[in-house]
Amino acid sequence: MAILTASISSGQVTLFVAFLWSVLAYLFSEYLHLTRPPRRDEDEEARTSEADKLLPNGDAKPAASGNGAAAGGGSPADDSSHSSGKAYGAHNSMLESMASSGLVSCLLLKRSALLQHRLVLRQVVEFGLLMLWYFLADRTTIVPEGEKSYSRDVFVFIFVVLTSVAVGSSIRTFKMPLLLNRPQTEEWKGWMQVLFLLYHYFEAKEVYNAIRIFIAAYVWMTGFGNFSYYYKTGDFCIGRFAQMLWRLNFLVFFTCVMLRNSYMLYYICPMHTIFTVFVYVALAIAPQLNTNHGWLFVKILLCFAFIFVTWDLKPVFYAIWSPLKFLLGYSDPRNPTDDVLHEWYFRSGLDRYIWVYGMLCALMHPTAAAILKFIDELPAIRRYTVRTIVLAACGVAGYVYYITIYCKPKYEYNQVHPYTSWIPITLWIIVRNMTPNLRIYSLRLYGWLGCITLETYISQFHIWMKTDVPDGQPKSLLVLIPGYPLLNFALVSGLYVLVSHRLFDLTNGLKNVAVPHSNNAMLLRNVILMAVSSVALWSCVAALYTTAGKLF
Repeated sequence: MAILTASISSGQVTLFVAFLWSVLAYLFSEYLHLTRPPRRDEDEEARTSEADKLLPNGDAKPAASGNGAAAGGGSPADDSSHSSGKAYGAHNSMLESMASSGLVSCLLLKRSALLQHRLVLRQVVEFGLLMLWYFLADRTTIVPEGEKSYSRDVFVFIFVVLTSVAVGSSIRTFKMPLLLNRPQTEEWKGWMQVLFLLYHYFEAKEVYNAIRIFIAAYVWMTGFGNFSYYYKTGDFCIGRFAQMLWRLNFLVFFTCVMLRNSYMLYYICPMHTIFTVFVYVALAIAPQLNTNHGWLFVKILLCFAFIFVTWDLKPVFYAIWSPLKFLLGYSDPRNPTDDVLHEWYFRSGLDRYIWVYGMLCALMHPTAAAILKFIDELPAIRRYTVRTIVLAACGVAGYVYYITIYCKPKYEYNQVHPYTSWIPITLWIIVRNMTPNLRIYSLRLYGWLGCITLETYISQFHIWMKTDVPDGQPKSLLVLIPGYPLLNFALVSGLYVLVSHRLFDLTNGLKNVAVPHSNNAMLLRNVILMAVSSVALWSCVAALYTTAGKLF
């Protein structure tokens, strides 16, 4: 009986070779640490300094130092030679920085570098082990699989029990009754993610329309959160933007390579990525206009117009995205199609407008907060009257939405979803924030789960359920306790959440190492180093892999 459920690619072999090197380097660093422990001040520096970790290198000379001599005295006639001297000095400084970087030093197994970056190597090895668990659980027959089955009673029971635990043991308070404060939005993401995951695990098709609304709410938060950040801080530095892209794509990149999957299998990742880029571009262009609400409103209208032209005019969509088929193309091996961009068109099209609505809500946030504060300060009778009227209006609007839109069959609902998903989202925001007590209280358990939504979304495919083949949908369940579906659900779920949380911590930890926030020169160096080392390793492995294939 075959152990592997799919063939091995050169990319997978490349990751395995890199993992073996990481293990070797880490074990050697631990040996050096035990046999020659660093001084107390060195150990403290290794633990706390972000500048001296694996990719950044505190000992490398800054680029400016290479320009010092060229920037010295001289006659105006020597300007051209001074300019070439500056360029030559900067070029040499960049090469020196790369050659002396922590990554290169660790690749060469230099003892001082291994000691200095021991804790980072530990993170790399742990990440590699979790990726190996992905592979063993989903691409081998070592772990059995089981069929999905749906019971509304079990589905609702699990959610009710979890919510009861959250209410009974994890209520927390926020200092100020702010509209859509961070703990509240994290809680919102958390309980939606629980239902989203249960929908997949039990294949609860009857809640499909609700899941579509939840995904729209996530995309709404992309527009709302990014707009709020850029509007308040004006921080358009490339480092912070690169950190956002790392957060969204680091785990999914390695998952795709490890399991030979297409990027679009995890459609949430490219969707959030592209809409994050759109928000950034919209506000980064002519940022001086962002202080004027009129101009901001114009930018938002232009975003609406751009989305209409790009998505609602299908030939335009295919003309724009066809060059990116290699990245955004997807065909389910169990239901192949010739139109590999259909999945991207369908998935992104469902929520193409809601991120722009999120930007509009962020722009109107101060006004909405002022209205709530005004209601809170009314005399008691008038305050209760206003709140009752608002809640009653929300109830009527919700009921009309439910019977006219939400109850439509799946395919009919998908036709109207892009234009109506803002309604339940808006109603929820109003009801959830109607009183100060509702705004200051949140459920810590769901807030914690809301922080790891990306990791739980990706991990569900491979260590909670199983896909078996490259680009396959998760059609079966991971089974660790055969014959006991609920006990198996409890065990697998606990392990799955634990792994997801560790992946969240490792993603952020390695982000702080590889992607500096405010040092563009170091960021460029790190990108070049990672790209060159990855391509070089893959090229060597691919050549050997091809040669071995011809021989055998």
